[in-house]
Amino acid sequence: MAFRAVGILCFLALACASGQVPDTPSAPDESAVLGAVPVPPKVVPRVLDLATPENTKITVSLGRQRACLLVCGEVAIEAPVSSGQRRARTPAGNYEITEKATTHLSGQHGDFIDAKGRVVRNGVSTRTDPAPSGTAFRPVALQYYMKLNADGLALHAGRLPGYPASDVSVRLPADIAPLIYQRVKVGTPVVIEE
Repeated sequence: MAFRAVGILCFLALACASGQVPDTPSAPDESAVLGAVPVPPKVVPRVLDLATPENTKITVSLGRQRACLLVCGEVAIEAPVSSGQRRARTPAGNYEITEKATTHLSGQHGDFIDAKGRVVRNGVSTRTDPAPSGTAFRPVALQYYMKLNADGLALHAGRLPGYPASDVSVRLPADIAPLIYQRVKVGTPVVIEE
């Protein structure tokens, strides 16, 4: 991995020195993001200490796979995210939080289980995966859930593989999600941009 990073840096340095600037896509595809080294979350305590549900705003950059909690326009938290994958992209737009729950049972994602509670198929979507005969749906619990619309768009804690892997929603790091959740309210603006 270190050799790959050094190689990329050398290529960029040579390209810039020769006056040729490599093209940069407006929104990286999964393969480009997959090879990237994730930038860890950044918390600015002096700004975060000033946060109240009345003075906060959340921004999400789909291209950078980053989210920010802003306090009076200043960055209090910047963290990596995992947004919707190609088949279920996270829609850009202006939203506001319409519902909050520390634990929310998903109506769309979970496992199919048999009568004894054993998992028959895990990680399913009720939108795309038919239930095998004799099974029931067991929803996954989403932690620090902040709903943005009726179509399944929400912010919540989840797995961050380093590229867009969610099904519409925006996943936040497990240690950052509660920090954001505690400082927003129903009505807090959320801007999602390409």
